[in-house]
Amino acid sequence: MLIQNKIIKSVKAKCIQDEIVSACMMYGSFTKGEGDQYSDVEFYIFIEDDKMDKLNSKHWISEVYPVDLIFYNEYGTEVVIFSNMIRGEFHFLPESKMKVIKSFKHTGVFPDTESMYIYDSTEQLKTLLDDLGGAGPDRMTDENVNFAFNNFVNAWLMGVNVMKRGELARSLEVLTQVQKYILQLIRVKENTVERWLNSTKNLEADLSTESYKDYVSITSKLKENELKTAYKNGLEIVKELNEVLGSLYIVDLDKDLISKLDSYLG
Repeated sequence: MLIQNKIIKSVKAKCIQDEIVSACMMYGSFTKGEGDQYSDVEFYIFIEDDKMDKLNSKHWISEVYPVDLIFYNEYGTEVVIFSNMIRGEFHFLPESKMKVIKSFKHTGVFPDTESMYIYDSTEQLKTLLDDLGGAGPDRMTDENVNFAFNNFVNAWLMGVNVMKRGELARSLEVLTQVQKYILQLIRVKENTVERWLNSTKNLEADLSTESYKDYVSITSKLKENELKTAYKNGLEIVKELNEVLGSLYIVDLDKDLISKLDSYLG
């Protein structure tokens, strides 16, 4: 048995035992049939409203499984490093906010909502999870294609400008955004948009060999010549994507602007 499954069972047992817990759901790889020995475990735990002030989340998590570190990340998520090097994410919310689950629908596909169910004393959780089932949001739209193209131009120009200024480290950071929008466009072309919001997830398996080589060509070390090549290759890839997707979608980005960007890079 994977260690993660032991942690999941321990979380469920803790929820059943703790009278202040109203419900608990899981999300992430283990609810999508993709969990392995390197996967995180991720939970939403709902607490009775009038008992929230009694919750000591660090103590609660520590009783689930031995931990080395617990902290809040920049998104307000409580992140756990268990003693076996498994990562965990915990969201503790009052029971009255359980309907936040409805907002998850736009984030992707939930193929097995039953696996997300951990514990519920309110008889609300199953209905809310069932609503997440079915087809995910339509990513292959004019709006999304233009979002990716337009944001590519914005990130690309910023990255090139700071590179010309001599801020190579910043240019390398911005390159990750350029890569993100190119990958979104590639995923539209290859109809692998289930991972639209996490475009590098499972990239090695999702992309065709040709597209994966394209991605490799827009990676770089912190060297000016490599950065310039990556930005140049990114523009060439977008030029090709504009040709392909322009025949299927209404695209704002025209060839003249791409040519101006090419000249600007020099």
